[in-house]
Amino acid sequence: MKRVVIKLGSSVVADADGELREDALARVCDAAAQLHGRGDESILVTSGAIARGMRTMGLPQRPSAIGELQAASAVGQGKLYRVYDELLRARGVTSAQVLLTFFDMSARTHYLNARQTLATLLAWRVLPVINENDTTATDEISFGDNDFLAAQVAVLIGADELILLTDIEGLFTADPRLRPDARLIADVTEFAALEELEIGHTTSPLGSGGMRSKVVAADMATAAGIATTICNGLDGDALRTVLTGGRAGTRFQAREARYSSFKLWLKYARPARGTLTIDAGAARAVREGSASLLPVGVIAVDGEFDAGDAVDIAVRAGDGAAGGAVGKGICNYSAPELRQVMGMQSAAVRTLLPRATDEAVHRDYLVLD
Repeated sequence: MKRVVIKLGSSVVADADGELREDALARVCDAAAQLHGRGDESILVTSGAIARGMRTMGLPQRPSAIGELQAASAVGQGKLYRVYDELLRARGVTSAQVLLTFFDMSARTHYLNARQTLATLLAWRVLPVINENDTTATDEISFGDNDFLAAQVAVLIGADELILLTDIEGLFTADPRLRPDARLIADVTEFAALEELEIGHTTSPLGSGGMRSKVVAADMATAAGIATTICNGLDGDALRTVLTGGRAGTRFQAREARYSSFKLWLKYARPARGTLTIDAGAARAVREGSASLLPVGVIAVDGEFDAGDAVDIAVRAGDGAAGGAVGKGICNYSAPELRQVMGMQSAAVRTLLPRATDEAVHRDYLVLD
């Protein structure tokens, strides 16, 4: 049995005037119904609620104010899902609308509850149609035209494949709309090789993503062992070609899964509330020995956070070592507590804070960059 997550960008769901592209939606629902019919599982992650609401309300352009974006989504969300529901029902597939927020992904309990709900729907042979709950989202907690949401869902349910549908053929060496000499990249095996490319944030008039968010989403998914393809959802054959094992667009090869489900959640879904700067010795111990981070290795604490919040961990440049990111972890101390005891040996820490744990960040709750 194969499990596939298919994500539709705003430019695939609606044209520049906000009118639904019913032919594109019908093709995607055809593909999902075919997967369903042969015993496989699919989940649709869709953008377009705001575009649908804009069209309904006659708004000339995508709003910039968060309240207006939320209101447009509220108008369009139900109307958009109804189209999917009717298309899938006509093809013999029962669907369910699922609305998620960044908080649902970043709060561990909510994350596990979402996974259980999706697992139950799939076990019932119900096709989930997922969108971000824009009516409660804010500027600080958005998924970038649902690219990150799609990757998180793929990781959440242990998908075999993630397909990101957009309005161009795939990842190019530069933006093909600005550079006619840009070349399509058919395969990506090393993300480091992409650093020299001009991967931008250019979006459609209705969307909030861009190619960069899709590449980051592919990075997230492939780190969990999920092959990812970016292809043209307006091409009548691209999705069918990918689903039948052919090649279209840009394929990101699945990597050997480096992390547990928990550490993938920590790395990609849990927002960091602060930064711990550590010395070179602590960085070496964490990186090479999979050791926990102790207060003695911390030399600076930035931000305000509570015990149990996620923090970024960086090493200070100097003593022959290059500075930079080390990883991310769940901190056992609040920011004020850690400022009190940073640089101190464990015995001194216990004298000052008798209830404190030895580890500022335990190795089981730390993921390396």
